[in-house]
Amino acid sequence: MSNVIVAIDGPAGAGKGTIARHLATYYRLKLLETGLLYRLLGHKANEEKAPLDNVPALMQIATTLDFKDLDNPILRHESVGNLASQIGVFPEIRQFLTGAMRRFCQDIVPPYQGAILDGRDIGTVVCPDAHLKLFITADAKVRSQRRNLEMTANGFDEQTNLAKINERDQRDQNRATAPLIMADDAHLIDTTNLSIEQACEIASKLLEQTLPRT
Repeated sequence: MSNVIVAIDGPAGAGKGTIARHLATYYRLKLLETGLLYRLLGHKANEEKAPLDNVPALMQIATTLDFKDLDNPILRHESVGNLASQIGVFPEIRQFLTGAMRRFCQDIVPPYQGAILDGRDIGTVVCPDAHLKLFITADAKVRSQRRNLEMTANGFDEQTNLAKINERDQRDQNRATAPLIMADDAHLIDTTNLSIEQACEIASKLLEQTLPRT
């Protein structure tokens, strides 16, 4: 199972992050929530009061990003997620961060047996040759409810209403560079009527079918 690469894409609140963490833990895969890189960049730009449409300034900040900072809980705030979605429309930013993500996949050492990345353009742009591609989706209303429960569980008082979900979906799906779309060879998992345990089980079975026989 050396250097197996798993790509997981989908909109916010569909469950891709939870599924990715489950697979990473069970199959010893190095995990990268790629959206956190965009969130970290948006957060730092906001702290430095850099305009979110100033690409040269954003690029300068991007060169200072450290993977160790991805654990900062403030990155989970919905407001930071909206910043990330805004800066994610710029091709230069996406190209730079895509390079960082690909280097992440190349740096796999024991005990890891591969890498798993979740985001919005992993199977189509970042890792088009991934051994397994999953596209996780769900009804927008269900996703907004899940996001609110997640925010409450993590101690945040932010709310994600249906309008915010739809706005972010439109921005992610319609951007000119690396839009949120399902790769032709990806497996679709609609979690609208699934428990997280059921969704993880489906994803695990698909990964088991992908792993080489020993």
